[in-house]
Amino acid sequence: MSLSTLSSSPSPNENAVADTGLSTDLAAQQLADFIRRYPRLTVLTGAGVSTDSGIPDYRDRNGQWKRKPPVDHRDFMASSATRQRYWGRALIGWPVIRNSAPNPAHFHLAELERRGHIQLLITQNVDRLHQRAGSARVIDLHGRADEIRCMACDYRAMRQVVHDRSYDLNPDFRHYTAETAPDGDADLEVDFSSFRVADCPDCSGILKPDVVFFGDNVPKERVQLAMDALRASDGLLVVGSSLMVYSGFRFCRYAKEWGKPIAALNFGKTRADDLIDLKLSAGIGETLAATLSLL
Repeated sequence: MSLSTLSSSPSPNENAVADTGLSTDLAAQQLADFIRRYPRLTVLTGAGVSTDSGIPDYRDRNGQWKRKPPVDHRDFMASSATRQRYWGRALIGWPVIRNSAPNPAHFHLAELERRGHIQLLITQNVDRLHQRAGSARVIDLHGRADEIRCMACDYRAMRQVVHDRSYDLNPDFRHYTAETAPDGDADLEVDFSSFRVADCPDCSGILKPDVVFFGDNVPKERVQLAMDALRASDGLLVVGSSLMVYSGFRFCRYAKEWGKPIAALNFGKTRADDLIDLKLSAGIGETLAATLSLL
């Protein structure tokens, strides 16, 4: 079904819903109606999809930082002290992502794909939980946290290899505990000046998780694949994202430019509130479950 055949398609924001919170039944009814009208969707997901898996997020319901912003790419590359702090804290924070499991929201989105309603799922998350839940058409917009790469050569490895080496180089860090933070970080405040960073075993270059840090750019070919899918779809569904980061927000801007309707299932404010046609402030997992029962 194409947008051109829907003479009764909503005008921008005609169906927008105030962010006062909806019952699961009402949110599911409205989302199911949206999917029936626009059955071939591009889906964009954010941290709100993974919080029920125990992975912390960065922002509150007003889109404001709950904590300091994550490590900046330029600082990581330029400062050995930043890398010491990053890898030292990651020894505590990374296992939270490594040991996490998909929650119902991940499985419900995989089921929507199996039913033919998701043409492509673009995730801003780096935890790979969508793939583990069975989603096959996924673009990891910001990369994947379970792999590392050398910034100077072609060396790649699973991230746990680097952590095992880090423990061997820094046995005293096995005894530290701290509250975990988003993206494999932790609230550990100690002297990191003696922390020995594991460098590339092939060229002694800088090892970095294969994710897009703040201050870095999403690879152009990755963005183009996502744009092509959005252009070919009937609409855009945003799930669990405040869209405060431009790399995700841009898809709403292009969807609006191309006449694609936008729905968002997310608690709280988003950067695209003035672009969204259907905003559903409701629980993600339960709303998706109820929506599937109506389709």
